[in-house]
Amino acid sequence: MGDMNFSLTTFNKTGKLLQIEYALNRVQQGKMSLGIKATNGVVLVSDKKVSTCLVDDKELVKMQNITPSTGFVYAGMGPDFRVLTRNARKAAQKYYLTYREIQPVAEVVRESALVMQEYTQSGGVRPFGVSCLAAGYDDAGPQLYQIDPSGAAFGWKATAIGKNFINAKNFLERRYSEDMELDDAVHIALLTMRESFEGEMTEFNIEVGIVTADRAFRVLSPAEVRDYLDEAN
Repeated sequence: MGDMNFSLTTFNKTGKLLQIEYALNRVQQGKMSLGIKATNGVVLVSDKKVSTCLVDDKELVKMQNITPSTGFVYAGMGPDFRVLTRNARKAAQKYYLTYREIQPVAEVVRESALVMQEYTQSGGVRPFGVSCLAAGYDDAGPQLYQIDPSGAAFGWKATAIGKNFINAKNFLERRYSEDMELDDAVHIALLTMRESFEGEMTEFNIEVGIVTADRAFRVLSPAEVRDYLDEAN
């Protein structure tokens, strides 16, 4: 207990908010998720392997639509992700009712980042124990963002969050190409996930989501994931 810092809103002597660092540690214990931006879309892949065969894995969903053209995936605490998803959907619906158009990807990300930042500067709360990847497509083209518990949000060409994210990023740095198309990005994403995956990777213990120029984010069916896995082999 002596080395723990329970103050959320007070910096320590080295200028750190340690509760945020603890939240990031929780994220790094979660199942890995990664994303790659291609020239014609974005792919998200997430590990959703369960610890026991008694769990109905069909009920475990890590990817969620926020708007028709934007989807989120997370690493860390699932219940915290549900809160963020609900808030993001409410903000997106409010935007639509005001402007009669789908909220741009950057605006979706900014709203969620603001919520997460508020939880680092308020009393009686704790930071969210989750990081999110946001994939979307709008007038600015395909976009990939990462949102962290501090409220920081950055655009990425390819990135990973969760357990073994450093090894995954190193793998992506070697394999990523600026001119890759979505099918190639899916293959690279699956190869990256397989590098650190424990056990056999099947269509039932990973989740794959894509958004293309049709501006519709969707989660691939197990049959579609199986086809990609077979091609990757």
